[in-house]
Order: sequence, then C-alpha cells, then structure tokens
Amino acid sequence: MNSLKNLQRAVNRGNLSRFRFHVQLFSFALLIYGGYLAINVGNHLPTFACLYSDLHGGACYLLGFQHQMVTPWPEWFGGRGMAILIGLATFVAFFVFFNKAWCGFVCPLGTIQDWLSALRRKLKIRPATYSEPVFQRLGKIKYILLALLILIPMAIGNSFFGLPKLSHDWGVPFCMICPGRTILPLFAGDFSQLAIDFSSVAKLTLTALGMAITGLFIIGSLVKPRFFCLFCPMSAFHYIFSRLGLLRLTKNGAKCTRCGNCYRACDVGIRAIADDLESYNIVQDDCMMCGKCIEVCPEDDCLQARFLTLPVYSSTAEGFFKRMDRKNNGT
Repeated sequence: MNSLKNLQRAVNRGNLSRFRFHVQLFSFALLIYGGYLAINVGNHLPTFACLYSDLHGGACYLLGFQHQMVTPWPEWFGGRGMAILIGLATFVAFFVFFNKAWCGFVCPLGTIQDWLSALRRKLKIRPATYSEPVFQRLGKIKYILLALLILIPMAIGNSFFGLPKLSHDWGVPFCMICPGRTILPLFAGDFSQLAIDFSSVAKLTLTALGMAITGLFIIGSLVKPRFFCLFCPMSAFHYIFSRLGLLRLTKNGAKCTRCGNCYRACDVGIRAIADDLESYNIVQDDCMMCGKCIEVCPEDDCLQARFLTLPVYSSTAEGFFKRMDRKNNGT
C-alpha cells in the first residue's frame, strides 16, 4: 500500500506537460509517418489523422462518416445501415478510453497549434483572449459545422423537401475545408493539396474555403492558443459521447478557493473550470483534457484526472510548488 502511495505521490509531483509533449511527438510521428512502417491503427480514429496524407498511420473517422451519410434512406434499414452503426461503435470504442484527451495528447492539428503557440512565445507576441459572451457564441460554430457535415452528404443521396439532390462533388464538405487536408500532407513533402479546384462550382467553393481556413488556422494559432479547437466539429462529436468516457476530469468544489489558476492556464479559455463549484465531472465541450489545470491547482485533490474510479493525476500543494520551483529555476 505504501509503495502505491509513493508512486501516486511521485506522479502527482511530476511535470504532466513534459510527458504530454513527448506523447504528442510520438502520436504525430505515428499518425503522419506510420505508413513508412506499414502501421495503420484504424480508419475510425477520434482525432485528425488525414487520409489525404499518403504515409498516414491511421485515419480520422469523419471522412468515412461523411461518405456513409450519402446512403439513401431505404438502405439505412439494411446492411449499409448496419455498417454505419458498426463504424460509429468503433469510433466510440476508441474514444471512451481516453475521452477528450485525444484532443490534448494525440491530435496532429492540436500539436501543430501548440508548436505555433510556442513560436508566438518566442516572438514575445501577447496572446489574444475572448470575453465570456464571445467565447460562448463562438463555441456554437462547431455544432453548426457538425450538423452541416452530416446534412450536406445526406442531401446527395436523399431529397429534402422535394429539392434536387446535391452533386457528389459536395460529398466530404468538412474534409475539403479542414486545415488537416492542406497542412498534414506537407510534413510528408506533399504540396498537392495547396490548390483550388476549378472543375466544378462545388469543388471551387470548398477548396477555396479550405485555403482561406488554412490561412486563418495558421494566423489564428499564432495569436490565440488552440484557436481552431473552438470551432472543431470533432470536438463537438466528442462531447456528445464524453459522458461515456472512462477517463474523466473531476473537481471537488468544496476544496476550490476560486484562485483562477486553472482558468488562466487553460489554452482554450474555459471559465467554468474555475467558476463551477457544483459539477463533479468538469469536462466541458471545449476541454481537451491536457491537464494544465491540474498542474497549476495548489489544493490537494481539488482537480483530478481519473480513469474509472482511480485517480491518475491529482492536484496537490506539494506538486504545485515543486513545479513552480522547477519553472523558476528553468529546469
């Protein structure tokens, strides 16, 4: 029992951000270059791993999901409907183990945003922030994008309200505007996605939007940490199933002094992590479970990452001051 307590104490004193940095590097290499070693961890991943990158070691679920949404209504009740359910179940099975930590530890686009934030700090550019009303309004955009990536493909295989069906050129609308399609292949030396397709109105519209969003992604990430995450439909998809997640971020509101450290450390800018004293499961729709809030909390067991009922990483006064000493000493 003492050995377990000592192990937990050592973990709680540790630098989670440093551990996360190495996990991000490993995940990035696996998902971008895994094809070199014939590694493919699946095509239903709850994170951006782009099929447009030839050497990918896994693929984002949203591409296949959009293709499946083209299915005509009558076929939803047959074999193709079963295939859609199996694909969704596979996605959920991947997701429940790590919950939204897929965003904070695995997502290649998230890692690139963190690199751009590191560059911003080197350049001494002050980060932008959102007021709470603006934050709440912007956070709704990802749900609109999620609805569109479902409805637009559906309108290819089905007629809504007697309107004509859409062209198949609209088939994967989110992938065509996703910065993952244009940016991730660059790391494999593929620049072919940095182009506007003039072959049809649909492709022209989507690829032009894709180039514009790529520019916004880069500029936005240089001035606002995790800029794109606030608009990410994958994050919205995650939140629908987040209550099923085995890994959770929990809070003991009775121990919270509302010092605000957690809010100031949050890259996304979630105020509820500091203000909510009632909720036990504190995972929000924009949370990426990076654990920074736990690292900067000085109250014992106020914030915890828990897998099932077991604490994995907990806030402690000892760990907080240990990390502060290391930061001040540059170690």
